[in-house]
Amino acid sequence: MNQSRMWLVIKPAYGIPLFLGWVSFMALSVHYALLKHSSWFSSFFG
Repeated sequence: MNQSRMWLVIKPAYGIPLFLGWVSFMALSVHYALLKHSSWFSSFFG
């Protein structure tokens, strides 16, 4: 693992849920931005 020293500072019990939460937040914010600022995305899901 390339980033193995990171887990010496951050415990995996905290780091993994924070990382997964951040990834899901970013994915939802990108989809929200596409839904609000494009015409084809909302008609595709409408």
